[in-house]
Amino acid sequence: MAKSSCCSCLKSLFLISSILFSSYLICCEAEGNPAVVNGLSYSFYSESCPNLESIVINHLRNVFKQAHWQAPALLVIFFHDYFVQGCDGSLLLDGNPGERDHPLNRGISSKAVQTIDDIREVVHNNCGRIVSCADITVLAARDAVFLSGGPYFNVSLGRRDSLNFSIEETNNLPLPYNITDVTLKTFESKNLDVIDVVALSGAHTIGRTHCHTFYNRFSPQDPTMDKTLAKLLNSNCPTTYSRNTFRLDFRTPKTFDNKYYINLMNHQGLFTSDQDLFKDKRTKGLVEAFALNQTLFFHKLIHAFVKMSQLDVLTRNQGEIRAKCNMINDERTMVKYIVDEFVKLPN
Repeated sequence: MAKSSCCSCLKSLFLISSILFSSYLICCEAEGNPAVVNGLSYSFYSESCPNLESIVINHLRNVFKQAHWQAPALLVIFFHDYFVQGCDGSLLLDGNPGERDHPLNRGISSKAVQTIDDIREVVHNNCGRIVSCADITVLAARDAVFLSGGPYFNVSLGRRDSLNFSIEETNNLPLPYNITDVTLKTFESKNLDVIDVVALSGAHTIGRTHCHTFYNRFSPQDPTMDKTLAKLLNSNCPTTYSRNTFRLDFRTPKTFDNKYYINLMNHQGLFTSDQDLFKDKRTKGLVEAFALNQTLFFHKLIHAFVKMSQLDVLTRNQGEIRAKCNMINDERTMVKYIVDEFVKLPN
């Protein structure tokens, strides 16, 4: 009886401390979205393209009915584009090679890239060439979260597209094999703090990944991994070169929720970079708090997402608005745009 009573007390103390920690985050750190950077605005297209956001979300609703896997694929595009030169659409550019040809981007879906350009075409047909591929990428990622069951939130707009890409900077992408110390330093270089890192990592609550990204965790088996999960992974991934994939969140793989953090508490995270968040003293408390409080997770995710989407953006007369997302504009494109705009002018 004494042992049972002691365990109950410990569980109660853990629950109370976690709730208090959650309350601290809400009450003492509660804040609105980050300040809007110069050149961006929450009402940037309110007059020039008032139906922009409805066009994007309606298009994605139709896409996800047939291929919901594109939701996490669009999030990956957003994250990987941001980490190289900021949110400027550089990842979308074709190259020989380009950013998408880098080994760290081999998981980027060409179909999801095409979806962004498909949205661009619809938007430009409705509003003219005034909306950047960079803005469409951010909107598509936001809507991928919402349409998967996550929160809806506003994002500032007004980004312009880059005129170049950087294969060298692609080497700085965070890796699934990293321990938390390396992960935090990688994000810190992009002005994202510990709370941002743990909240953004929650995007792994949807989607699948290839065997090579987590094979190191069960061959040999990581002692911190749940044995049942390790057995499933072993049967699904006979070698690191297997082309098979596995769900990042095997509890609710298509729903954007806080089950990712519950997985970590049960030693069922897939990547080293995920599971180590529950081991490192700087991040463990946040994992516990988000596992207990989905509203708190959503709140911090929104803040981190908006903050990330505004770093190192091109605005005003920087960059351009691409006529096609996969290539920069040439002189013929510019002449056609000027003629089209002239034709639209009222008599």
